[in-house]
Amino acid sequence: MSAMFDTPVVPGLTTRDDFLSSAEEASLIAHIDATGLSPFKFQQWTGKRLTHSFGWSYDFETGRFAPTDPIPDWLEPVKLRAARFAGLDPDDLVQALLIRYDPGAGIGWHKDRPVFDHVIGLSLGNPADMRFRRRLAKGFERHSVPLVPRSLYCLSGEVRDAWEHSIVPMDRPRWSITFRSLRNGG
Repeated sequence: MSAMFDTPVVPGLTTRDDFLSSAEEASLIAHIDATGLSPFKFQQWTGKRLTHSFGWSYDFETGRFAPTDPIPDWLEPVKLRAARFAGLDPDDLVQALLIRYDPGAGIGWHKDRPVFDHVIGLSLGNPADMRFRRRLAKGFERHSVPLVPRSLYCLSGEVRDAWEHSIVPMDRPRWSITFRSLRNGG
C-alpha cells in the first residue's frame, strides 16, 4: 500500500471518519438544538447559521474576547475523545462552539482568531465540503475535503497558520461542534 494515502491533503490537517456512533450523533444534535443558539453576527451582517459558545466567546461586532459559560457536562466525553485524537490534554480545549447550519448556510473564507491554536471540529447530520486555500505569488492553491457525518478534523500547524478555510453552503441542515485551545496559554 502506498504511503501517499497517509499524507494529509494540507499539512497539519488530520481527519477521522466514524468518530461517533449514530446514537451519539443524535444525542449531540438534540443537545445542540436545546441550547440557546443565536444568529451569527459579524459587524452589521447576520449569518444564516446559529451559534453558541462555551468557555470563551469572541464577539465579532465589538472584537471582545471574554470568558463565558463553562463547557457543559454533556460535551465533556466528546471533548475528551477529541483531545485524545489531537494529542492534547483535555484541559487544553477551553472553548466549544456549537453551530447549526440551516439550508443555505455556510462559512466564508477565514482563519480562526489568532488567540486560538488547535481547532478540532466534529461534523454532524449531513455531509459538507470544507475548502482550503492559501495565497501564492499568482493566485491560490486550493483543496477540498469532504466532511461526512460523525467525522472529526483537526487543524494545527501549517493548515492553521497559513491556510484559510470555508464551508460550502448546504441545502440540508448540518450541525458542528468545534473545540479550540488557546495559543501560548492564552
